[in-house]
Amino acid sequence: MSDRADPSPRLGPVVDRSERISGVGRLIVLSFALVGVSIGFALIGPARGAPFVLGVLGLLAVVGVVTLLAGAIGLIRFAGRWQAEDLGRALLDATGEGVLISDRNGRIVYANRTYAELTGAASESEVRSVERAFSGNPDAAEAIYRIAQAVREGRSEQEEVRLPTPPGAAAGNGAGWYRIVARPLVIGSRRRPVSAWLVADISRERTRQERAFQELQHAIDYLDHAPAGFFSAEPDGRIVYLNATLAEWLGIDLADFEPGALTLEDIVRGDAIALLKSPPDAAMRNRMAILDLDLIKHNGQSLPVRLLHRVPVTDDGAPGATRTVVLNRSPGEEVSEALRAAEVRFARFFNNTPMAIAAVDHEGRLGRTNAAFVRLFGTSTAEGRARRLVDLVAENERGKLEAVLKAAADGGGVIPPIDATLADGARSARLFVNPVAEGAGGEEAVIVNALDITEQRALEQQFAQSQKMQAVGQLAGGIAHDFNNVLTAIIGFSDLLLANHRPSDPSFQDIMNIKQNANRAAGLVRQLLAFSRRQTLRPQVLALGEVLSDLSILLERLLGENVRLQLVHGRDLWPIKFDLNQFEQVVVNLAVNARDAMAEGGTMTIRTRNLAADEVETFPYKPLPATDYVLIEIVDTGVGMSAEVQAKIFEPFFSTKEVGKGTGLGLSTVYGIVKQTGAHIFFTSEVGKGTVFRIFVPRYVPAEGEVTPSFSESGAEIADLTGTATILLVEDEEAVRAFAARALASRGYKVYEAASGIEALEVMKEEAGGNVDLVVSDVVMPELDGPSLLRELRKTRPDLKIIFISGYAEDAFRRNLPEGESFHFLPKPFSLKQLAVAVKETLGR
Repeated sequence: MSDRADPSPRLGPVVDRSERISGVGRLIVLSFALVGVSIGFALIGPARGAPFVLGVLGLLAVVGVVTLLAGAIGLIRFAGRWQAEDLGRALLDATGEGVLISDRNGRIVYANRTYAELTGAASESEVRSVERAFSGNPDAAEAIYRIAQAVREGRSEQEEVRLPTPPGAAAGNGAGWYRIVARPLVIGSRRRPVSAWLVADISRERTRQERAFQELQHAIDYLDHAPAGFFSAEPDGRIVYLNATLAEWLGIDLADFEPGALTLEDIVRGDAIALLKSPPDAAMRNRMAILDLDLIKHNGQSLPVRLLHRVPVTDDGAPGATRTVVLNRSPGEEVSEALRAAEVRFARFFNNTPMAIAAVDHEGRLGRTNAAFVRLFGTSTAEGRARRLVDLVAENERGKLEAVLKAAADGGGVIPPIDATLADGARSARLFVNPVAEGAGGEEAVIVNALDITEQRALEQQFAQSQKMQAVGQLAGGIAHDFNNVLTAIIGFSDLLLANHRPSDPSFQDIMNIKQNANRAAGLVRQLLAFSRRQTLRPQVLALGEVLSDLSILLERLLGENVRLQLVHGRDLWPIKFDLNQFEQVVVNLAVNARDAMAEGGTMTIRTRNLAADEVETFPYKPLPATDYVLIEIVDTGVGMSAEVQAKIFEPFFSTKEVGKGTGLGLSTVYGIVKQTGAHIFFTSEVGKGTVFRIFVPRYVPAEGEVTPSFSESGAEIADLTGTATILLVEDEEAVRAFAARALASRGYKVYEAASGIEALEVMKEEAGGNVDLVVSDVVMPELDGPSLLRELRKTRPDLKIIFISGYAEDAFRRNLPEGESFHFLPKPFSLKQLAVAVKETLGR
């Protein structure tokens, strides 16, 4: 390095034109002034000048006295001024930078020796301004111009310039770097503007910076082409650095790599991502973990690697960007090929198995865990031994697990698996505890395998609930069937009695009461059949918006003044196919429950919207098939339901109301109607926040030739219910058969009776001689049921008309008939008039 960069001070300025008139000069001036005054006195004469002389002497005396007093009290110092001026000059001369001060016209006021040396000036006459010294060099001219322009505008400016040849040096002396700073200043009492220029040789500093940059470049090059891969990822998984070696292994073009654009999910396969993204435990902070797993290449292939993984943690406990070294474990990359292959296979099996695996020591603390374990239990404890396994399950199940672990650590035999709820309370796992073989060495005492059985438990609970509901439904259906026979007889004989009594007869009102109560009982039976999904439905295509609008008047009256009703209709709702009466019953029953849950008042909202098949998966309901639905939501702001109540709300005869204030069949009826229609019903409820019932009704798509048979419930359109046809009545219940036979005979029909299907065939052949116009038959009978009887009769009478009567739904036995079979259906219980209308309509067709 040349001497020009030597920062040692050179005492004494080269140029200093800053001083004004000195003290000696002022004394000479004063002396000449006094001489001039004396000459003046001499010219005007002694007589005329005496007063003037005395005045001048008096003035001088006063000035002297005042000066002495000012000096005595410290107002005037006689020997201090030169110290401040000399101190400033000494400071400027001693600085390691060149200093030049020029006035507004560019004239040099002051230049220290360092500046002269930097610009190659040997004497005062050779000192040039910064603009002249540097602007002659093309590499610095533009920078010097910008600085000068800034100073003229009253601004400070700084530039660093590189000169191939320093000012005043011979060509070939080597390039140099200079920092040039200019600041506008104002000095003196007259506020004279000047410019202060500082020029420093920073060649050595720049050389150090360039050397450090080159070393950094070398370090990056060494890291990029190291025989091991390396990457760094932020806590959220964004990869901020990837060396060239790893990029080559993964098939990633570094030219296209942008920090943060690639994530761990892009390069780590399967559940192994949990090992890298889990926050470190307290014991694992700033410690290295060794992980064997597979990365994903750009072409989708697997790359077996070993990771030396560390997550630094800041003082406040927040995790920082990872430092991860990647060792390639592909075939041929390691010296011990057999050992490498075995370890790679084990690592793949260990981390890619869906079963969670953990090693546990004698104290119950966790050792090595695989990726599935981290995902299931949400903890990163790889080799950290920071937590105990029992801490990861629910508190009430820890004692059982601890006893099992102790038994296994003590060398217990076959230990059955145990089911446990995890600490979060939302998931469950089945734990298989196996003791480590004796003599295996190491600190591992127990190996624990765990399977996530959360969904399995939920399905088991749903299946158990479904089985229970099915069993209750079968019981309810059987009771309803038998009860329907009894009610048919009661209602039928009541009609026969009413036909023989006038309204004025005292017994007429009693008979009417019997019939009315029998009809009320029939309503309860229909609810039981609805729950068991065996009621008779008459589905029809419904425009849901219109149905709910018509029903809203009834609902407002039903809800009362304290509960506000809101209807929120979706746009362009798809049609649905539903029994209108049953749909209204579903909505009314849910509205009644909502009203009872809002005793203090509230809001009940009915929302409808179309739900496309691809939206179904957004709901957490597992048995819900993916198809198009019309979704009906009934929301209340009531008290909600506890978990115990929620488990039983669809069971018949279960009620939270007081005894005598409810049958407990409301929601069970809703459940049965919805299920029988092919729809689905689910609910969510939270204590204190209300309940939401969701009904998913499949979208109706009309089919060609679809016909829904139905009978008129009254004979208003048929004036004459008499006839002369021959009817075969088949009914195993004697009371029902007796009533039906008398009812038909009273209308003029010829009636043959049979108590079973076998007997009906005999009567048809022997007594009626095959001359029967209509068969009225029960469906469920001993020996030969109704559908089987129909098949036998069709062999000889393919055109025979038949009416099936049953307490079950039509769909319950339709599937037992040949496809396309024509028949008519009359549900029990029925009245005398309904039976007569059904027979008349069937014979008329």
